[in-house]
Amino acid sequence: MDKQTAFILWFDQLGIEDVPLVGGKNASLGEMYRNLTPKGVKVPNGFAVTSYAYHYLLDKAGIRDDIKQILSDLDTSNMKNLAERGKKVRTLIRKAEFPEELKSQIVDAYSNMQKEYGNECDVAVRSSATAEDLPDASFAGQQETYLNITGEDDLIDACKKCFASLFTDRAISYRVDKNFDHFSIGLSIGVQKMVRSDKAASGVMFSIDTESGFKDAIFITGAYGLGENVVQGAVNPDEFYVFKPRLKDGFNSIISKQLGGKAIKMIYSTSGKSPVKNVNVSPGDRNQFCISDEEVITLAKWAATIEDHYSAQAGHFKPMDMEWAKDGVTGELFIVQARPETVQSRKDRNVLETYVMKGEGKTLIEGRSVGQKIGSGTSRVIKDVHNINEFQKGEVLITDMTDPDWEPIMKIASAIVTNRGGRTCHAAIISRELGIPCVVGTEDATEHLKTGQEVTVDCSKGDVGRVYEGKLAFDIEETKLDNLPRTKTKIMMNVGNPEQAFEESFIPNAGVGLAREEFIINSYIKIHPLALIHYDELKDTHVKSQISKLTKGYEDKKYYFVEKLAHGIAKIAAAYYPKPVILRLSDFKSNEYANLIGGHEFEPVEDNPMIGWRGASRYYRGNYVEGFALECQAIKKVREELGLTNLEIMVPFCRTLGEAHDVVNTLAQNGLKQGENDLKIIGMCEIPSNVLLADEFLDIFDGFSIGSNDLTQLILGLDRDSEIVSHLYDERNPAVKKMIKEVIEVANRKGKYIGICGQAPSDYEDFATFVVECGIQTMSLNPDTVVKTTIKIAEKEQELGLQPE
Repeated sequence: MDKQTAFILWFDQLGIEDVPLVGGKNASLGEMYRNLTPKGVKVPNGFAVTSYAYHYLLDKAGIRDDIKQILSDLDTSNMKNLAERGKKVRTLIRKAEFPEELKSQIVDAYSNMQKEYGNECDVAVRSSATAEDLPDASFAGQQETYLNITGEDDLIDACKKCFASLFTDRAISYRVDKNFDHFSIGLSIGVQKMVRSDKAASGVMFSIDTESGFKDAIFITGAYGLGENVVQGAVNPDEFYVFKPRLKDGFNSIISKQLGGKAIKMIYSTSGKSPVKNVNVSPGDRNQFCISDEEVITLAKWAATIEDHYSAQAGHFKPMDMEWAKDGVTGELFIVQARPETVQSRKDRNVLETYVMKGEGKTLIEGRSVGQKIGSGTSRVIKDVHNINEFQKGEVLITDMTDPDWEPIMKIASAIVTNRGGRTCHAAIISRELGIPCVVGTEDATEHLKTGQEVTVDCSKGDVGRVYEGKLAFDIEETKLDNLPRTKTKIMMNVGNPEQAFEESFIPNAGVGLAREEFIINSYIKIHPLALIHYDELKDTHVKSQISKLTKGYEDKKYYFVEKLAHGIAKIAAAYYPKPVILRLSDFKSNEYANLIGGHEFEPVEDNPMIGWRGASRYYRGNYVEGFALECQAIKKVREELGLTNLEIMVPFCRTLGEAHDVVNTLAQNGLKQGENDLKIIGMCEIPSNVLLADEFLDIFDGFSIGSNDLTQLILGLDRDSEIVSHLYDERNPAVKKMIKEVIEVANRKGKYIGICGQAPSDYEDFATFVVECGIQTMSLNPDTVVKTTIKIAEKEQELGLQPE
C-alpha cells in the first residue's frame, strides 16, 4: 500500500513520521496505539481520513481556484471581511460533491469498526491539520470536533464539516499570523471510538507544570462528562499535581488536589439536532473529586510513559499535552489525544523574569492565575462572540469563557479574565502562548467589571489571580542566572506559599532553609485543628457551618487537615527535591490560633502571646497535643507515602533542654523518629538559652537554624510587635551579633548543621556578610533577595579567601 495516496490509514499503520499525511493529532494517536499500547497505555482504536483525501476532494470537486478567489482580498484585521470570506469557503466545501470512491472507503472503514465495537458504534470525528502541533505553532483547537457520531450518513456529514473547518475564521486568522500558506496545509480527519465519559469523567493533563514550566510535575484536570467542557473552559475542573520522580520510584506521589466546581457535564443527547448536550451536576457529585486517587496515579504513570517515549524519539526532553477519558460503562481509562507542549518547554531558563507590583489597589475580583505576569488596560466586557468586533487593541477582555472563535481578539488583548474555566482551558492555553496574563474561573467577572473601567490584572503572586481597580504601577525585573557567582556559603530560601514554590525553584538555591507551616494552615486549611477533631461538640453553629462548607468532599474532617497540610508541604518539598527542605513546625501564637475558624473555643487569652504558649510548648502537653498529632500525620504522609524524604523538621521556640527531649520523644511517638529514614530534627536558635546552652541543645538536635527576629527581641527585651519601642529593634545590635557569632562557633566545633533563616540577611547585606565571616554554613533568604545577596556574599568570600565548594 502506498501511504502517500491512501484515503484511509488505521492507527496501527501510523507513526509520528506521518504528520504530513494525517496531521499531528492522528500521527500521535497512531504512534501511541502502535508503540504504547504494549506498555499498558490504553488508546481507543480508529482510523484517519488522510490529507491526500482532502486535497483529492478539492481537486475532484474543482473548488480549489474558487477558494483562492474568495480569499484574494482577505483582511484578517477586519472582522467583517474575515467572517464573510470564511463563511463562503466553508459553504463551498460543505456543498461540494463527495467523490464516491472516497465515500465508500470511509464507509468500509466504519463498517470494520462496527465489527469490533458493535453496530451502534459511536465515534468522535476530529480534525487534524497537517501543520498541527508543530514546535513553532500550536494549531490545537483551530478546527472542529464532532462527538457521538453514529451511522454512515452522519459520519460522512461530519467529515464534510471537518474538511470545511480548515477555514473557520479563527483558523484563517491564525495561519496568517503564523505565515502559513492556506494551501500548503491539508486536513486529515480522525475517526476514533468514543469513550463513554458522558457516564464518567474526562479531562486534560500535562507532563509539565503549565504555569512555571517545572518539569517534574504532572498536572491533571478533570470534570464529569465529555471532555469538551474542560478543553473549552466551560467548567472549573478538579486539579491534581503528581510528582514525577517519586512516582517513577513507586510512590503514590499526589502532591496537590483541588476540588473544582464542575457545575455542568456534557452527555449524549437522545433528542434535538445536536448529538450532545449539557446538564447540571448534582451537588453531591460536585463536592466529590471526579476520579479516585488510584486513577490519578494511573493517568500520571501514563503521562510519564508517553513523555519518556516522545523524549527518547526526539533525543531531548519533550513534555506532552494529553487528553484523557474514563468510560463509565467499563470503568476503563483511556488516552484520546497527545501533542507536544509548546509554551513552557521553549522558555529560556537562564533569564529570570519577575513581575512585581509597586503597590496594591482595591481588589475587584479573584480567580485562578495563569502565568506570572501583570497587565493593565481598559476593560471590555463581551458576553457573545458575535460582538468581538467591538474590541480594541490593548484592552482587557472580560468574558464568560473563550473558544477558538475568540482568538482574533485575544492576540491583541493586554490581559484576559473569564468567569469559567480551569488552568488547562482554552483561555489559559492561548494566553500562555501569547504571553499575556489571564485570570480564569472568577465565576462572575462579567457582572462585577464594567466596560470602560481601568483595571490591572495581577498573576504574579502564585495561584490566586487578582483584578485591581485602576492602572497600577509594576516593575519587570530581569536577571541572567548563568552569570550568578558560586559561593561556599550555601544559599537557601524562605518559602511560605506552596503555589509559588515551582516558579521560585528556578532561582539558584541549595534548598529551603525555612518552610512555614503557618502559611499553609492559614491560607489553605483556615480551621483550627481541634475544631475539626471536636466538630460534633462545637457550640457555635455559624462556625460549624463554615467548617462544613470548607471540608466538603471529606467525610473525615480530621483528614481534611492532614491532607491539605500534607499537600502544601509536599508541593514545596517536591519543588526543591532532592535538596533539603526544612519545615518549621507550627509557630502561631495563641491569639493567632484563636483567629482560625473555631479557634476561640480552644485557645487561652494571654496578655503577651509573643512569649506565651507557642512553639515547642504546645506539642507535648495541653490540649494542642491532639492537633500536633495531625501535623505529624501530614509530615509522615509527605515523607513515607509521597517519598519526599528530603523533608526535615525544625522545632521553633524551644526554651529548655527538657522541652527539647519532650518534643523529640513526642515526634517519635507520632511516627517521626529522629534518624529513621534519615529524618533530621533541627532546632530554631531564637532564645538566649539556645545560645548559652548550645553545646547541650546540639547533643539533642541535628543542628540549629538561627531565627534572628525572635532572638533580637529577647536579647534586647522588647516586643517586636510594639511600635513604641520599634526604634530600638535592630538585629545588628552588638549584643545580638555577639550571641550569633558564639552559636555559629559552637555548632561548627561540634560538626553540626548551622544556618540562619531570620529576616536580617535578606534585609541587610552587611549582616549577611557578617554571618559569612562568622562561618555560617547556610543562609536562607527571601526569594526576591537571593540574587543581590549572593553577589555580595561572593565578594565577601573572595575577600576572606574562601573557595566555593
